Amino acid sequence: MAERRAFAQKISRTVAAEVRKQISGQYGGSPQLLKNLNIGGSVSHHTTVPLTEAVEPVDLEEYLNSHPLAVESGPLRDLLEFPRDDIEVVSTPRECRTLVSAVPEESEMDPHVRDCVRSYTEDWAIVNRKYHKLGTGFNPNTLDKQKERQKGLPRQVFESDEAPDGNSYQDEQDDLKRRSMSIDDTPRGSWACSIFDLKNSQPDALLPNLLDRTPNEEIDHHNEDQRKSSRHKELFALHPAPDEEEPIERLSVPEVPKEHFGQRLLVKCLSLKFEIEIEPIFASLALYDVKEKKKISENFYFDLNSEQMKGMLRPHVPPAAISTLARSAIFSITYPSQDVFLVIKLEKVLQQGDIGECAEPYMIFKESDAAKNKEKLEKLKGQAEQFCQRLGKYRMPFAWTAIHLMNIVSSAGSLERDSTEVEVGTGERKGSWSERRNSSIVGRRSLERTTSGDEACNLSSFRPATLTVTNFFKQEGDRLSDEDLYKFLADMRRPSSVLRRLRPITAQLKIDISPAPENPHYCLTPELLQVKLYPDSRVRPTREILEFPARDVYVPNTTYRNLLYVYPQSLNFANRQGSARNITVKVQFMYGEDPSNAMPVIFGKSSCPEFSKEAYTAVVYHNRSPDFHEEIKIKLPATLTDHHHLLFTFYHVSCQQKQNTPLETPVGYTWIPMLQNGRLKTGQFCLPVSLEKPPQAYSVLSPEVPLPGMKWVDNHKGVFNVEVVAVSSLHTQDPYLDKFFALVHALDEHMFPVRIGDMRIMENNLENELKSSISALNSSQLEPVVRFLHLLLDKLILLVVRPPVIAGQIVNLGQASFEAMASIINRLHKNLDGNQDQHGRNSLLASYIYYVFRLPNTYPNSPSPGPGGLGGSVHYATMARSAVRPASLNLNRSRSLSNSNPDISGTPTSPDDEVRSIIGTKGLDRSNSWVNTGGPKAAPWGSNPSPSAESTQVVSSATDRSCNRMSSHTETSSFLQTLTGRLPTKKLFHEELALQWVVCSGSVREAALQQAWFFFELMVKSMVHHLYFADKLEAPRKNRFPERFMDDVSALVSTIAGDIVSRFQKDTEMVERLNTSLAFFLNDLLSIMDRGFVFGLIKTCYKQVSSKVYSLTNPSSLASLKLDFLRIICSHEHYVTLNLPCSLLTPPASPSPSVSSATSQSSGFSTNVQDQKIANMFELSVPFRQQHYLAGLVLTELAVILDPDAEGLFGLHKKVINMVHNLLSSHDSDPRYADPQVKARVAMLYLPLIGVIMETVPQLYDFTESHNQRGRPSCVAVDDYESEGSSMISQTVAMAIAGTSVPQLTRPSSFLLPSSSGRQHSTFSTESSRSLLICLLWVLKNADESVLQKWFTDLSVLQLNRLLDLLYLCVSCFEYKGKKVFERMNSLTFKKSKDMRAKLEEAILGSIGARQEMVRRSRGQLERSPSGSAFGSQENLRWRKDMTHWRQNTEKLDKSHKPARSRAEIEHEALIDGNLATEANLIILDTLEIVVQTVSVTESKESILGGVLKVLLHSMACNQSALYLQHCFATQRALVSKFPELLFEEETEQCADLCLRLLRHCSSSIGPIRSHASASLYLLMRQNFEIGNNFARVKMQVTMSLSSLVGTSQNFNEEFLRRSLKTILTYAEEDLELRETTFPDQVQDLVFNLHMILSDTVKMKEHQEDPEMLIDLMYRIAKGYQNSPDLRLTWLQNMAGKHSERSNHAESAQCLVHSAALVAEYLSMLEDRKYLPVGCVTFQNISSNVLEESAVSDDVVSPDEEGICSGKYFTEAGLVGLLEQAAASFSMAGMYEAVNEVYKVLIPIHEANRDAKKLSTIHGKLQEAFSKIVHQSTGWEFLLVEFFFPFSAPFPPPPLFVFGLFWFLFFFFVLHCGTPNFILAKSYANSSTPLMAQGMWCCQLQALQCPGAGTRAFLSSP
Repeated sequence: MAERRAFAQKISRTVAAEVRKQISGQYGGSPQLLKNLNIGGSVSHHTTVPLTEAVEPVDLEEYLNSHPLAVESGPLRDLLEFPRDDIEVVSTPRECRTLVSAVPEESEMDPHVRDCVRSYTEDWAIVNRKYHKLGTGFNPNTLDKQKERQKGLPRQVFESDEAPDGNSYQDEQDDLKRRSMSIDDTPRGSWACSIFDLKNSQPDALLPNLLDRTPNEEIDHHNEDQRKSSRHKELFALHPAPDEEEPIERLSVPEVPKEHFGQRLLVKCLSLKFEIEIEPIFASLALYDVKEKKKISENFYFDLNSEQMKGMLRPHVPPAAISTLARSAIFSITYPSQDVFLVIKLEKVLQQGDIGECAEPYMIFKESDAAKNKEKLEKLKGQAEQFCQRLGKYRMPFAWTAIHLMNIVSSAGSLERDSTEVEVGTGERKGSWSERRNSSIVGRRSLERTTSGDEACNLSSFRPATLTVTNFFKQEGDRLSDEDLYKFLADMRRPSSVLRRLRPITAQLKIDISPAPENPHYCLTPELLQVKLYPDSRVRPTREILEFPARDVYVPNTTYRNLLYVYPQSLNFANRQGSARNITVKVQFMYGEDPSNAMPVIFGKSSCPEFSKEAYTAVVYHNRSPDFHEEIKIKLPATLTDHHHLLFTFYHVSCQQKQNTPLETPVGYTWIPMLQNGRLKTGQFCLPVSLEKPPQAYSVLSPEVPLPGMKWVDNHKGVFNVEVVAVSSLHTQDPYLDKFFALVHALDEHMFPVRIGDMRIMENNLENELKSSISALNSSQLEPVVRFLHLLLDKLILLVVRPPVIAGQIVNLGQASFEAMASIINRLHKNLDGNQDQHGRNSLLASYIYYVFRLPNTYPNSPSPGPGGLGGSVHYATMARSAVRPASLNLNRSRSLSNSNPDISGTPTSPDDEVRSIIGTKGLDRSNSWVNTGGPKAAPWGSNPSPSAESTQVVSSATDRSCNRMSSHTETSSFLQTLTGRLPTKKLFHEELALQWVVCSGSVREAALQQAWFFFELMVKSMVHHLYFADKLEAPRKNRFPERFMDDVSALVSTIAGDIVSRFQKDTEMVERLNTSLAFFLNDLLSIMDRGFVFGLIKTCYKQVSSKVYSLTNPSSLASLKLDFLRIICSHEHYVTLNLPCSLLTPPASPSPSVSSATSQSSGFSTNVQDQKIANMFELSVPFRQQHYLAGLVLTELAVILDPDAEGLFGLHKKVINMVHNLLSSHDSDPRYADPQVKARVAMLYLPLIGVIMETVPQLYDFTESHNQRGRPSCVAVDDYESEGSSMISQTVAMAIAGTSVPQLTRPSSFLLPSSSGRQHSTFSTESSRSLLICLLWVLKNADESVLQKWFTDLSVLQLNRLLDLLYLCVSCFEYKGKKVFERMNSLTFKKSKDMRAKLEEAILGSIGARQEMVRRSRGQLERSPSGSAFGSQENLRWRKDMTHWRQNTEKLDKSHKPARSRAEIEHEALIDGNLATEANLIILDTLEIVVQTVSVTESKESILGGVLKVLLHSMACNQSALYLQHCFATQRALVSKFPELLFEEETEQCADLCLRLLRHCSSSIGPIRSHASASLYLLMRQNFEIGNNFARVKMQVTMSLSSLVGTSQNFNEEFLRRSLKTILTYAEEDLELRETTFPDQVQDLVFNLHMILSDTVKMKEHQEDPEMLIDLMYRIAKGYQNSPDLRLTWLQNMAGKHSERSNHAESAQCLVHSAALVAEYLSMLEDRKYLPVGCVTFQNISSNVLEESAVSDDVVSPDEEGICSGKYFTEAGLVGLLEQAAASFSMAGMYEAVNEVYKVLIPIHEANRDAKKLSTIHGKLQEAFSKIVHQSTGWEFLLVEFFFPFSAPFPPPPLFVFGLFWFLFFFFVLHCGTPNFILAKSYANSSTPLMAQGMWCCQLQALQCPGAGTRAFLSSP
């Protein structure tokens, strides 16, 4: 294999393996890192088997025998073994539609009839896997059942949902502002204001016992109880199923075979009324298809005559049967089309005169003229009565009309009411349509309007219509044939119809047409059987009318039906001598030649008896060559003989009454024998007519045979055309099928010779004939094959199971039958491809196997082969075992057997050789079983290889196996002394089937492979039936089947796996079907065979596929097949039991260089040798993969496919993740595993999943991205990993090992993780990542906590941090989206573009919140997510609206433009999402608690606890429910209480973060959240204080947090925060323990300070438009941040910026000087550099107020602590920058002396750095400044102008009143502002810098002019 892929080469790269082995400890022994490595030097059989190779499975039966369970009963007991009632064989009575089942009346039946009847009446034989519905194929995690599981969910309270909307919120805020006191209403100091407001606030409820000193264990225990109470049990009930097609493992139960019906139409005939009523009229209805030129239903005869009219016929008509009084009928139409017409034909009693004459009165007389024409009508009535009396039994054609059915249906469908009245006038063809209710005209439309195409041909849902047909056409005597009718009907559809020009017969026929109801009452079948629900036999029935479908219908027969329709068509007596003009044909069905042998089997028409012995055709007056349009329906006897025939007698009817003239004169005879060579004779006939009565014994001959001495019309030419049609479920009407059935029955009855066609088959050539007839089945028509499918397959199977004995020899027909079956099912598959399910299973075949097939010897009432069974006669050779071989069998002769395979040598040797000679090339060795699968064999597979439950049992031995396979069946038997030496024999069908399949080759094998599912399912059902009838369902599995059968199965599975591997690229579709069929087969075998053996078969398949997968460059399609295969096998309902969930993994027998042992030495925590069992449980170790075999395969596939180095497999991520998700969600909802103890066992099977997902962390979709835009903390940085201590391997070394030199981050995102390889990973899609994470949470939720804890102990620091990173990601992934998001999504109308879909999916699945999206767009940053596409680069995720949890009903949306979902649905979705978020976070919290317990005793706990805290903080930052937050705060308090140094010494930035989170929740609108957050914040201060009598750290962080919170939060509510601050104060007052310390005062100071900042910040927002007030507030806020240098600096710079904006350059400069002084103060504490200023003292020449910046207070935190003074300004360069800005601002303000003072500080710094360029610039600027001072005037005028307009250009001298104004203001200032301010101002005025003094005076005056101006910030004393 020269071109091995890199991926495959890694498998044996020892150097890398050794290196990795050495460092495996650092990875906690995670086997995923070793998945492709085959570590050399195997020490024991437990050495690592690479994940890409299959391990040897456990021998399950052996294991269960040798490990009896300790548990006697209870839920765990049920996990151990399959239930006893797992499989049941059920005999279900077949549902019969009719009250009495349809069976022949005769008691004596021939074998074929008997078989057919049995086939139509016997019960269904169903194999039921009782628990099958609990397999994953029926996972309730689909929308319909999810709703059930989601009932009773509590509503979770979320702040985001509680927050009021914009307007009301604004009103509330305004109201609060009015209530809180304005800055001007209080005394000057804002402290007073603050304290006043705060004292008046209400605190929240205090938490009980918060201040008690409780032991940590007790707190933990209490917290855990609280967390665990009333949790939601089923996690997956809250998580939508992943978006996938119909799950591949779902096999739908086939439909029950039943009688075929098309779309059904109910036609009710209401009334028929002519203008004159003088005689009875008879009507019939039938459907015709013009396009197909076919009559598509039988006739329905109805009689609407009045009792008076019927009375005219009384002498001729016997009493009518109720079945003939029907006036309503149900028509079935399989192929409705635009070409279907309902044709109504009318007949009347025969009378003298042609049709035109007889119809004349109906055309000329009008009902309105009845009085005028009274006499004429009386005369007509009198004539009619005479004809009725004399000719009452004869009819004549009268009139007809047709209704275009689809017009009625489509028109009625478009009307709006319940029913419609349609008036159809045939002459002018206009219809008036009126509503029955209000009879208003809806509109006129032409009845001939046609709808386009067949799409409108739906008969199941149109509105019922009442038609009134007003016009009929009279029948033309010479145009009665169907051909003529089709021409008329085609013409009717044309606008210029010829028929329009004809004069109509006016009448009124009212008909109701409607869709037939589902189960109509009082219904009769075409055979006149009563359909169920027939409460009263006296009610007028509805007739079901038999359909003659326009095209073939492929449905197997399921009911007995045996009807014959005779259609006399035409007669030509033109050349007949003598008088024969009014001709009628009498039709009789005869069983002999005597006239009395006519059978009463002809169905009556209307108002007559049910059956009669004869039927007459209608007479066309004076026509020697009449056409006929009769349909004569006959009930055929079940068993026909050669004497059954149809007899036609032709009569001349004398219409005029003449003396001595008989009423009817016979003028000819002809007949049709019913059987010809044993087959029913049907079709078109053109018969000669004899003038004389036929002679004796005529019935066995055909009339075409010239009988001597007989006279024939027209010289024995054919003159009578007749068609005979059979609708029969007994007669196949196919020569090939007939021959096959005839031969089989000849064997059955042993009746030789057999006559078939012209052949007589003797016994000696029967074998060849039988074989040729089996192979000729291929030539038969498909339609009869399908109709007789069940019987045909039964017979073929019987031939396999019971080989016949012909002429003393056993004929093995196994091969021929197998070939025939293969070709038949392939024909069905090819021709009926619309009839298949998703796996390509033909539904007809599937239902045959499921319902019909049973082992031939298991027919009810015939356990032993005998006449009662399926052909169970003793003439079959029945082979049981016997010690003595009967001599008559002579099995040693070379032709003792008709071999099933001609290629095998004449004298067969052992079956093994026989099979091997065929499989030769496959290299299978029978001696050691086909594939050595089941691990170490304890014993041969079958201790009793006997296939039947016969009396003697002989242990199979070598000699046994060496004799012929056939004879090995025939070793014991009692010899039956029959004529031909036949033996009762039984072969087992599944054994024979497996053998035939294994040995077949060429096209037969191909055909079998194409439809492998059929043979597999057949085999399985046969196996179950065998076990059931042999009472072996309870037997030990190892003894159920003989070894040679198991060898055949092994061979079969192995070769089919080979086919899959070799052909998957060529025959993709076929291989997909083959793959799923094989998987379903193995799934079925797990229920009935030795499960260890089946595991071996699975391994065989796996091995073949895997070895191919890893040699391919693009393995994804084959790997995908492997996943399908695995998924189907794992869908077994006892999947958990098969994985031995209760078995404890045994450690390796001897030391081995396994991953785990390497771990134990260098594990982060465990000092002693770790518990091997625990490690094995969490790794895909060999013991794990062996004992939990299927789970091992699933998790191995997951690990291998998700491995970033697995080239070519990334397209399968979604598929493999869905498989795991599907399994877990199925377990989650399974009632058998509801008990927590049991669920923990189930979760144990998935413990390695945690490790697998930990390995994929770098590839997971980064759900945290959106959070970082909200200022949330980034996750663990690479440094954290590098600084893990000496025991850890460094990142660089790890990278070098992985093959890259420089550590590269896996993705440019916030979620920073080191990757194990430098290659960029393809990121999973959001959906796949989400599915993986929910699986992880499920395992963590349900796994045994003690086991998890032990495992965590064994994990390295790096791995534990990985786990924490995963939990961090989970928090973001399952964050609650909020009702508003759901509503917004609901209002979106989906655009079809891919981009929109991607974004929508992101918004829904939580990767981008809608708000962030808006923010990003506004910043122009809306790029794709860093991982490539929004989905992750590899998975082509389709957005399937119908499947997702968030389903959008776009159709509705498109039509009505209303929101797609109701308010209730949105509420429901929000409810579920809220519960999911809460449950997911509680699981994370549980896991964090376990981690904390685990690491609290170890040395390296700091980094881990930091990670725990990080996850906790992250969860607080997300949108969480009140319930979760309460538990979260409780955990956080416990954590801080246990490890205070963690926050206050180690993770200082997290202290800041925690303060921010707590403060944020202190301002929550939900009371309980505030209570808990306040409690946490108070305890934080308390613990900080207890460490060092001071809580400067927390003070500073809280103050900073408040600043960022107030500054950034949009809907911040100060009232809520004020309540929380009050709560903290209350705790401080009630804390007795610390009452004597300074703590309460410090808390009070902090709270008041916070409150002042809060009030000022809120007011700043109010005063945005008032700059002076704004600056004043900013100053106060900056003052509040005296203890946090970073924040004070920020606010000072903000003030400088605001001043600059308004060109107040002097004020701006003063702010910058204060900033520089602050920086200098802290720099001097950090760095000792002589040239830097020594602190703020250096700046007091510029302004003495800078001393405010000195860091002397107790609360000042030292600047070397992390997170303090970390901004860019707290550096030398920052200081220089601030000073340069200050100098520039002083210069712009014209305060040049100050410029000089600033540069005095700067020059030493530049000199120290020898920056000549900067020094040159500075001296240049100084020169400018001094020049300006020199040029300044010193006059009073200028001074005063400067006083009032200090920053404007020089003014002209002011007028004198200015001086007066100055002194006035001066005194005003003193009075109002008090002396201190005045003195200060004065001191500035007397200062040595006159310009400075001017500036300061001016500032003070400006302050006076504009109260609140910010300048007094620097003039007031502190």
